[in-house]
Amino acid sequence: MQIVRSGEELALARAAVTKTLALVPTMGALHAGHMALVGEAKRRTSCVAASLFVNPTQFGPNEDFARYPRREAEDSRMLEEGGCELLWIPSVTDMYPDGFSTSIRVAGVSDRWEGEARPGHFEGVATVVAKLLISVRPDIAFFGEKDFQQLAVIRQMTLDLNIPVEIAGVATVREPDGLALSSRNSYLSADERRRAVALPEALQEARKSILEGAAVVPALEIARQSLAKAGFSKVDYVALVDATTLEPVDEPRGEMRLIAAAIIGTTRLIDNLAVSVVVERR
Repeated sequence: MQIVRSGEELALARAAVTKTLALVPTMGALHAGHMALVGEAKRRTSCVAASLFVNPTQFGPNEDFARYPRREAEDSRMLEEGGCELLWIPSVTDMYPDGFSTSIRVAGVSDRWEGEARPGHFEGVATVVAKLLISVRPDIAFFGEKDFQQLAVIRQMTLDLNIPVEIAGVATVREPDGLALSSRNSYLSADERRRAVALPEALQEARKSILEGAAVVPALEIARQSLAKAGFSKVDYVALVDATTLEPVDEPRGEMRLIAAAIIGTTRLIDNLAVSVVVERR
């Protein structure tokens, strides 16, 4: 695996790639979820590149940028063993040189949910992903569905800016008890980790109730109460949304997502589940 650390090195490495190229953007602290992205990239393309960059612009002033886990040597080893052929590890000054003044805002799909809970977050995400895509110029870029709203924002951004890349979503990878894999799971104490499984369980129960005909609002309220009972100190949102627009849905119809974000201890966790209702045509 070739490792490059500057834009100049990346340009030379990219020019040498003549095969179909995939990109797996990461912030490091890799786990089986990230490696599932690499595996899917290998299945669908001839050459896999990854990026390793903890992006400061997507963290708020009171968030965990300083303590976000950084394990470059271990991450590099995992990517190489997973079949990655090119790894870009840019510096903050390479990504955001002196005088950098551009920010990308994707209106609509980014406004609710994470956009409300973390002001400025998606501007940081959209800007850094645009830079990664423009610099690497992959044919396909792979993102996990655990960050479902992020995936929707990135898809809209590439469509609006005519960036010639396919954005592929890959299903969430979970622990045996159902908790979605996340780099932030390492923050959890043993007791918090045990109780955190209430998040996917609450979503599973809400999905079951809604598909069985329960009203949406009461089903979501029961999910919130379940999280509070399990010891989550704050529930930012639990919502049923349209899978494309991320607007809230009161009556189940078509392709939807149950999405949630809640805090346990000092750790904020997010999760989502697909919900599909076939509407019969008369």
